[in-house]
Amino acid sequence: MAAVAPDPPTPPDPPPARGAAPTGAVPHDDPAHRLGLALVCAAAEPALSGVLLLDLDPRLVDPVARVFGAVLTGADEPARPPLVLGAADRDEDLWTRTRIRGGEHGITVRTGPGPLTEGDDADGAPPLVVVPDLARLSVAGMRAAVQLLGADVVTVERGGPRRTVRPRARWLAVCRSADVGRVSRHLLDRFALRLSVAGLRLPAPGGALQEPGAAEAREALLAGLADTRRPASGRGIGPVSVDDAAIGRARDLLGPDAGVRRELALLRLARTLAALDGAPSASAGHTDDAARLIGVSVPQSAPERAESDPEPPGTGPEPAGPPGTLPERHGTGGGGRPRTRDGARALRDTGPAEGIGTAPGAAPSPAAGSPYPEDEPAAVRDAVPLSGPRRRTTGPVSTRGTVIGTRRATDLRDIAHVRTVREAAVHQRARRTERFTVSPVDLHSNVRAAAPERVLVLLLDHTCRAGDGNWPEVLAPFLQWAYTSRATVQVIEVGAADAADELRAGSFTARGVLDPRVPAALHRRAGRATPLAHGVELAAQALRRLLRRQGTGPAEAWLVVVTDGRGNVPLRAGHTGRTDGEVAAAGVEDAVEAASRIGAMDRTRLHVAVVDPGREPYGDLPYVLADRLGAIVVDGRRGPGTEAAGG
Repeated sequence: MAAVAPDPPTPPDPPPARGAAPTGAVPHDDPAHRLGLALVCAAAEPALSGVLLLDLDPRLVDPVARVFGAVLTGADEPARPPLVLGAADRDEDLWTRTRIRGGEHGITVRTGPGPLTEGDDADGAPPLVVVPDLARLSVAGMRAAVQLLGADVVTVERGGPRRTVRPRARWLAVCRSADVGRVSRHLLDRFALRLSVAGLRLPAPGGALQEPGAAEAREALLAGLADTRRPASGRGIGPVSVDDAAIGRARDLLGPDAGVRRELALLRLARTLAALDGAPSASAGHTDDAARLIGVSVPQSAPERAESDPEPPGTGPEPAGPPGTLPERHGTGGGGRPRTRDGARALRDTGPAEGIGTAPGAAPSPAAGSPYPEDEPAAVRDAVPLSGPRRRTTGPVSTRGTVIGTRRATDLRDIAHVRTVREAAVHQRARRTERFTVSPVDLHSNVRAAAPERVLVLLLDHTCRAGDGNWPEVLAPFLQWAYTSRATVQVIEVGAADAADELRAGSFTARGVLDPRVPAALHRRAGRATPLAHGVELAAQALRRLLRRQGTGPAEAWLVVVTDGRGNVPLRAGHTGRTDGEVAAAGVEDAVEAASRIGAMDRTRLHVAVVDPGREPYGDLPYVLADRLGAIVVDGRRGPGTEAAGG
């Protein structure tokens, strides 16, 4: 905002001029004060719900987010932590929330509102969404921002019943000016408040500036905003009009090619500043203050010269030259002399020649601190920035999935030979041919399931089940990830009482967690033998088959091992089905050695977790196994509070 006039030498101080900042003098060259006032405006006006900070130091993202949350709640601490969006967020994580609960009849799945839609209709402070790097935001997060920012009502229908919400959340995004060109213009236009905060240092309580990341920075900035903070109910700032002069001034400042969204954003900011100033309407002065706040250059109008002032030198009438010549102007830098053409008619020399056309030249760059760095012509953009990656569905890839049925063939690829012969055999008598004949109408091809994008491998050691253990609750985060990701589930069971061979591990593959065999495997009775080494080997073989497929392998896989590490069956016994005398610690050593093969696999797609049931003695065995697997350890004695599968 523009600083008010200097205080007169005699009190009292004059009231702030119309269009001045509501907090008195707010210097526009101070990034901390500009940032604070911008956050106040975003909290007071829902139409300014998107705030984009350019070139913010990464260490200041958390302090600024805490300040914004405190401004929204009107207290020193935010009511709830913000929702942080990054490159790994999916539509299932944002719009819906799936809760899986185990009961006596199996697993119950319930779908409710997600973090972007829950609580939007409730009263209280608006929620806060933080994007630490807008250029690396996932496609799902970009689409959510485009749909929610600036919208009055949004209808959500994703994986559940249709729900109509009124978005109240405020978005705080951070991006480097060099990366803005990679972001979609549709997404950038949704952020009404955009300002450059390069070199921002938050003020200290004593008035001096501190280095980024100081602990007292947030409290100091809140203290500095004590006079400007208003109760933020999220319902708007009240009836404040915008006069024609403010609209015309916005068009003059932004230029004819700015677009409607930029003009609306500037006018809404000017209206908010007028409301905070107590003015009944926004004037051209408020538009200038809004432009200075976000970093748009405001030209200074030339002072009017009084009639009695003498004319500056060089502005008086020029002496007449020879007949037929144009007067020579002084101070223009051209200095061209008059020359005669067509008799007595003289023309001015045009000076040095300048190139025209499409010759390469230096591209104009935006001014330093400009809120619109994407206007640079040399910016590189994605072709379809709001679209997800395409998957290949035709060609040889379509012949590698699991066969789930047959259909009448349209070509000679992937023929179902058994079904084709059966169809041909039915019509042999009617055809009355001496040899067995196959007609084109008899041809059938296989119907295959698509290759899974995500896989969950469960290794369940039933002999480690404690008397009060509840596996459905412990494994709920992983099962929820598999359900929302439509992941294929492979279950490897060790030490079950009803196993076909108690010295060997058993396994089965399910298309999803809703397969009845999955909840049944979580409630089996414990047996006597624990062929843990054989189970780890089966898990390694399954993961190796999945990850080595080029082009059809899963994009992400989880291996969850539920065991206490006490394997009393060596790997050789698991292969042969019989034991040779005493085993001692051979079963544990074989399991650890088999686990080291999994630890060397592709860790960009494979995540491993070991669920520790917390049994004594030998409570360190799960940690030894997790160290060889390269896995995280989850406390199996806790229930729904377990947090492990970040998906």
